[in-house]
Amino acid sequence: MENLNRPKIKIAISACLLGEPVRYNGGHKESRLCTQTLARHFDFVPVCPEVAIGLGTPRESIRLVGDPENPRAQGTLHHEHDVTEPLAEYGRHMAGQLRDVCGYILMQKSPSCGMERVKVYQENGYSSDSASGIYAQAFRGASPDLPMEEDGRLNDPVLRENFLARVFAYARWQQLLSLGLTRKAVLDFHSSYKFQLLAHDPRQYRQLGRLLASIGEQPIDQIGPHYFSLLMQALKKTATRGTHANVLQHMSGYLKQFLDPGDRREIQNLIAQYHQGTVPLVVPLTLLKHHLRKHPDPYLGQQAYLQPHPDDLSLRNAI
Repeated sequence: MENLNRPKIKIAISACLLGEPVRYNGGHKESRLCTQTLARHFDFVPVCPEVAIGLGTPRESIRLVGDPENPRAQGTLHHEHDVTEPLAEYGRHMAGQLRDVCGYILMQKSPSCGMERVKVYQENGYSSDSASGIYAQAFRGASPDLPMEEDGRLNDPVLRENFLARVFAYARWQQLLSLGLTRKAVLDFHSSYKFQLLAHDPRQYRQLGRLLASIGEQPIDQIGPHYFSLLMQALKKTATRGTHANVLQHMSGYLKQFLDPGDRREIQNLIAQYHQGTVPLVVPLTLLKHHLRKHPDPYLGQQAYLQPHPDDLSLRNAI
């Protein structure tokens, strides 16, 4: 996995989260997590759809109005100022332009960029429901497999780890595509993600196995993208302590024959402590990696689960 870190993976991001003064009031919403932590590991591509479609800074703010299923983006003072179509068109345009990014971090609750829970106002001035921002919805519709997350949700360590694990999975798949999609490459990729899938979505893990059982009967340019879409859907589901513990048990089983009773008890105790919430995931994983270095296993050694992202991101220290 380390080679994916050189050069840095590109992630698109709402420009205001990098401290750029592009908000309606001329301010920003700098995310210290992004600018001080993640920026050390990723190259950010800033985007502000409202500025891009010609709205000035500062400017009249916009909000979502009308039907939550199909809201409009209008000026808060001048309701005739409707920018719904320009924002949606720009979202679809950028989904085509940003082909080299492997993730997207969006500004929460924004009428243009919010992924969900954006207030939708009615004629009486009150918000009655919520929806997605116009730009975000159009972008996601045009690029459904791309990992996308809101800045506020990234403060949750479980959601942060989930998002970045998907970013690196996406990057690995793009690397595979650049080398040319083959049946063997897809099968090898899937083999390396089996335990990661088992941790996130055991049901989809089995479904993907059945899908690839017939890989020789379908054109690779059809089954490959279909497989990857299902994979990304599965990885979006957050793993739990229970599913992580299940994976740890499976992996420890491969080492059972090499370990003495004391070592086996130590691993089982740490897995149990993790399951109970006493220690973070990194603790039993570190011990498993220690024994794997002493007793290498080719199948376990290729598993993305052991390192779905670089260790220096420390993402598993808090889950």
